[in-house]
Amino acid sequence: MAPARRIIVGVSGASGVIFGYRLLELLAATNIQTHLIVTDSAKVTMAYETSLKYAAFADLASVVYRNSDIAACIASGSYQTLGMIVAPCSMKTLAEIANGTATSLLSRAADVILKERRRLVLVARETPLSMIHLRNMLSVTEAGGIVYPPVPAFYSMPESIDDMVSHTVGRVLDLFDIQTDAVKRWKDNDA
Repeated sequence: MAPARRIIVGVSGASGVIFGYRLLELLAATNIQTHLIVTDSAKVTMAYETSLKYAAFADLASVVYRNSDIAACIASGSYQTLGMIVAPCSMKTLAEIANGTATSLLSRAADVILKERRRLVLVARETPLSMIHLRNMLSVTEAGGIVYPPVPAFYSMPESIDDMVSHTVGRVLDLFDIQTDAVKRWKDNDA
């Protein structure tokens, strides 16, 4: 019997909680279990940026954890997952991950993903970037993580913010070989 395919989704307090929500929407259409952590700061940002409630995020996930639950199964390397996506990833969360300071389940789960050499993608949302942010991004990258700022791909000819969000999240899922119809792919002119 093949093990269940699982992915951890973290939503931190940076602007752009819609990236986490869209990620959950796309994953809900797959056979992959989603294990969700939403920080308290993300809940505050959610209220400022969207009309969505926390329950809407939780309803899309297979399993939901409190960020304070550091004894959750996803805090153990023996619990097998495909990896983890933090969307959006605040600079505070990035700093905790970069420095191995696991003060919450979200940062502990990311730390575990790195130590187990699994895929970790951080949709880092901040601008402009300070030298501290850049050093933390370098540290995460050197540890095996992927920093994926949500920069729109204009070759996809987006017609709305929704198009840009979907394309970005679809490209993040590409990093896990999870195919969706959210990505308008670059076409070969000879094809």
